[in-house]
Amino acid sequence: MPPPVGGTAAPAVLARLQLLITRRLDGLLQGEYLGLLPGPGSEAGESRAYHPGDDVRRMDWPVTARTTVPHVRLTEADRELETWLAVDLSASLEFGTAQCLKRDLALAAAAAVTHLTVRGGNRVGAVVARGSGPPRRLPARPGRRSAQGLLRTIASPDTPPGEVDLAALIDSLHRPPRRRGLAVVISDFLAPAEQWRRPLRKLAARHDVLAIEVLDPRELSLPDVGVLELLDPESGATVEVQTADPRLRERYAAAAAAQRGEIEAALRRAGAAHLRLRTDSDWLADIVRFVAARRHARSSGAARGAGLDREVT
Repeated sequence: MPPPVGGTAAPAVLARLQLLITRRLDGLLQGEYLGLLPGPGSEAGESRAYHPGDDVRRMDWPVTARTTVPHVRLTEADRELETWLAVDLSASLEFGTAQCLKRDLALAAAAAVTHLTVRGGNRVGAVVARGSGPPRRLPARPGRRSAQGLLRTIASPDTPPGEVDLAALIDSLHRPPRRRGLAVVISDFLAPAEQWRRPLRKLAARHDVLAIEVLDPRELSLPDVGVLELLDPESGATVEVQTADPRLRERYAAAAAAQRGEIEAALRRAGAAHLRLRTDSDWLADIVRFVAARRHARSSGAARGAGLDREVT
């Protein structure tokens, strides 16, 4: 189990993160994939017959019209990738009851994406939002030195009060328009899904989108510890609850499960890949399993498509 990230922005913490990520994850991205999210790339390639499960956004309409048979356009793996991070660092991430804060987990996720994509001329940029103030835009630049500067900005401990407008943060990745790349949204997604679902769907229509959700186990269930005073870090409001009441704990767990189910469904309908990281689990192992599962699913789909093509011919 990797040690917790820690709540400091010291260069030693970032160096430690880079070492952990390089040791555990570096080998995952060898071969045709140049980003954390295995995908088909964006350079146009050949066409082949459509089969169930193909992305309809890649339909090759000219070939389909000529042959009267649905075709999809295959794509080549990019030799250069531009990745943009949308990092939500609202006050709600200053919470954690396990191995680290949610904010530390967000930094770890950003470090993993950054260190594993800033290679071979790849560029990484970020839009970082804290509290109710305007988000800070860090232009996409190549090189590890620029990546370290980006992570130092994300690791800054200054978190003013207020709620981050997640929809506006996601929408900021559209401006200015960019060629197809990878967009990574890191948040706890506690804002109502109806606020950010549409901007995320719009983003996924042009880019490969990875949504990294960070959460703490106490957001899913309450412990039986008697009277508990809870503070909303964004509004400053406090409330006392009697956690010894089993019906209260059951209602809380049901409401939390419904909320997480709504988040998962919204991300799925938007077309985003979904990676959930918890403060009480091995976040590096979770990333490894996620990348491996995505690769297995894509390779299985490609194999099925090849088999169908052979049957047709």
